[in-house]
Parts: sequence; structure tokens; C-alpha cells
Amino acid sequence: MKKLILILLCVFTCFGVNFNIEAQKSKQPNIIFLMTDDQRWDNMGCYGRSEFYTPNLDSLAAKSVVFDNAYYAVAICMPSRVTMMTGRYNSNHRVGFVAPDNYTLSQTDLAKTYPAMLKNAGYRTGFVGKVGFTVTENGQRPSIPKEHFYKENLGQTFDFFAGSETRPTKGLVLWPENDEALKEIYKPGRTNTGRTLKTGEAMLRFIDTQPEDQPFCLSVSFYAVKHDSDKHMYMSHFEQFKNEEFSVPENYVEGDNEKLPQVVKENARGVYLHRNRSSKPEQYQRLVRRFATQGYSVDDQVGKLIKKLKEKNLLDNTIIIYTSDNGRFQGSHGLFDKCLLYDESVKAPLIIYDGRKSASAQSRREDALISSVDMAPTIVSMAGLKPANIMQGRDITKVLNQTQDLSQWRDTVFMEDLFLVDMFKAKNSNNPEALNQELIKNNKSYRARGVRTKKWKYFVYYEHEPKIEELYDVEKDPLEQNNLANNIEYQNTLKKLREKTNDLYLQIIE
Repeated sequence: MKKLILILLCVFTCFGVNFNIEAQKSKQPNIIFLMTDDQRWDNMGCYGRSEFYTPNLDSLAAKSVVFDNAYYAVAICMPSRVTMMTGRYNSNHRVGFVAPDNYTLSQTDLAKTYPAMLKNAGYRTGFVGKVGFTVTENGQRPSIPKEHFYKENLGQTFDFFAGSETRPTKGLVLWPENDEALKEIYKPGRTNTGRTLKTGEAMLRFIDTQPEDQPFCLSVSFYAVKHDSDKHMYMSHFEQFKNEEFSVPENYVEGDNEKLPQVVKENARGVYLHRNRSSKPEQYQRLVRRFATQGYSVDDQVGKLIKKLKEKNLLDNTIIIYTSDNGRFQGSHGLFDKCLLYDESVKAPLIIYDGRKSASAQSRREDALISSVDMAPTIVSMAGLKPANIMQGRDITKVLNQTQDLSQWRDTVFMEDLFLVDMFKAKNSNNPEALNQELIKNNKSYRARGVRTKKWKYFVYYEHEPKIEELYDVEKDPLEQNNLANNIEYQNTLKKLREKTNDLYLQIIE
């Protein structure tokens, strides 16, 4: 018997079968999470608008699962990023821009995010780009301190880091400190480059320095496509778009939109930003050309990433997830900005590629309802780990593998908007709670929560008195032009969705 065991071990070894822990680690997939900033879901070719020239993303999408019903649990950068990293809703983690939900992320909560969990399981972890939130030892307010101390607060989570708060020139921190090539990428005064190209270079530097015997998880947070001045763009890429006449969405509103609730018209940031930036057709064209330019610059980096993974023989064991942190109105509904719960703001692009599978095995469109809160538990599960109990999202790997009984899948996603621009302007106030209560008392709050199904969209401005509700049949009215909340024919539907919204909210804050 002993001789037989020795012979079998010899055979297994000859054929490359290895039972040690390190070999098992090497079989875990590499995971790359790519996130843009403010990229509207339909601003790319694979989502139906070829005028947004995104050849590399379109090629990747053709070999991936592309989701047509993915939505943000919250559609503004700081809380959205924390939601995707923690797998928790905004009202649960409470990391946001304005009081009373303006906490930093605690070290305890950071330890239960997908990068920290994968790092503890033996993954090499990296972060490149915009962080957008702050980690402190304990959750504290306000959420936007003057200094972020990234090395002190994130050094145990990330092995490789090239990040800053909101732009590369604001608090950029790099490690490993002895990586001279990384320092060279961000060296001041470099010509023929820009924020998106630098992010791409740092991303490739991480791949170049990856050990062969260790899986990795790399989170890349592009600064694009947010902002649209010349300094934010790689101007060489602007040439192909500078004379492009882009299609205009049917729900674009020139000037003011009288259909918006009065509280929104009088108080929301998106209204006056639209007046200044997108309310005229020529303003719309200028804006979209510049967003398209930056989207193409990101697309170019995705192409370089795929090429690098192939060169390193890594692509066949790598999962790539592509999404954004929130959408953008671009004049739809007579709005600029994001936050508000119309689809242009809350609908997400989501492409998931798995190099372990053939294109024929995974190339498809998927219409299951997905929430941004699902990202963290899904990534953890992809690494072969159990999601943390504190995570509120769902693992979507069975949806990806088509082993999920979709009749047992969710039929509703929850979303919320806790941002008030007047609170944000007074973020350094000594008494933000008093200001918050004053805004609510004076009926200036447009905080909202609601739900989206495949057929219905419902949301309520819950701090307004009386409450203001919006209800849309999104199958018949995908551009959300006809509010049915006051239509007597739809009162049963309104009641059911109102109750569903309340029930989900109560579950979230437990």
C-alpha cells in the first residue's frame, strides 16, 4: 500500500498536481475592478450609442456578460464607492457628504471590505486612482477632513497604491515607496500625458510587478469622465470628437423643466447646473463631446490592460469587472449632475469578463436585476471566500454562471439619495444638525428613497410635507416622462411599491 501511495504521488507530481496551499492560491482567479467617475450607462458603444467610440470595451463586452438592469443603490461618488467596497447600503454604512450621514469609514468596517478580505486570504492587492472617501480608526464626522493619511489608514489593506482624494494633484500618495518607476509616472511636468493615461500607466505597473505565484485583486478608479476642461482631457483624443454631432436623448429639456417637483426645481444642484452647463443645445454638444473624449481615453487604457494581461499570460485566469460610480443627466429631465433617482442617474453600466471561460460560454446580455451593493459579496465569492455577514448585497456568481433560478432572484432593487446641496455648502458648519432640521422644517429637503423593478419605478421625497411621490411604468415609459402617482388607476401599484420601499429601508437600517 505504501508503495502504491508513493507511485500515485509521483504520478500526480509529474502531471503538475500539487496539493500545497500555495498551489491552491495560484488557482484562485485574479480580479480587476474598473470604475469610472460619472460615466452615464449609455455612453459607450456596447450599450447602444456607437457615437461614443469605445472599441476596446465593446470588444470586451462581446466576450462578457453585459447587464442591462444594473442600478446604483446610491448615485453619488463617495457613498457609492463605499457601498461597492463594503456591500452595504448608504443608510447602513452612513459614509456620505452631508449630515447626518457624513461619517468616515472605520478601520473595523474597512476590514470587512472586499480588498481587505482578499488581502487576508493571500491576495496581492492594489489601488489606483480616485479614493473618494476617508478611512479613520473609528467612524467620525465630518467625512471630508483636510488630510486623509492614506498610508496610515490603507497601508495594511493595499500592497500597491497610487491614489488621491478627487484628482491626482490633490493629496497623491504612492507606495511601495521604493518603486522608482511608479514615482516616474506621476513626476510633475511630464508632457503628452494626463490623469487618465497616468492611471493607466500605474495600473500596468501593478501588473508588471505582480509575482507569478500569487493571485491579485486590483481596484482601478479612473478620475474620468468627471469634469470637462482641457486639463482633464487628453487633448489628442479630442480630435476625433471635436466636430461630432451627438444624438440628443428624447427626454433632454432645453431650459427649465416645469414637470420637476417644486422642491427639486428650487433646491437641487442639478437644476441650476443645467441652466449653466447643458440647457442649450450647443452646451449639450460641447459637454458630451468632452465626456466622449474621456470615455475613449479610459477605453484606450482598457485595451492596454488586456494587451498586458495577454503578454503576461494572465488573462486566462483573470476576471474583469467594469462599471461606474454613478450616472449623469447631461440635460435629461432638465438636469445636470446625478443623485436624483431617475434612470440616467441610477442606471449602471456593468460588464463582467471571466478569462477562465470561453466567449461562447459567457457572451450574452443579462436582464436580472443587479444592485451596486452586490459588488463586494460577488468579488469575495469569486475569490472562493464567504462574504462577510455584514454585507447586505447578493452574490451574483450564480447569475453569471446561469445556475441561478431567476424565479427565486430579487424582483426589486432599492435606491436612495441623501444628498442636499445646502448641507454640502455648509459642511464645515459648527451645527449641521440644526441646519438639517431647518431645511426639513422649511420643506427644502429632497432626500428620496425608492425601488426599481423591471416594470416600475417608484420613489418618494420622504422629508417633504406632504410627501411627494413619483411612479413610472418604465416598460411603457422608459424615459420617465409620465408620473402616474396621482392617477387613480395605479393606486394599488403605488401602495405596494410604497410598502416595499419602506420594508426594504427598515431591513437596511437594522
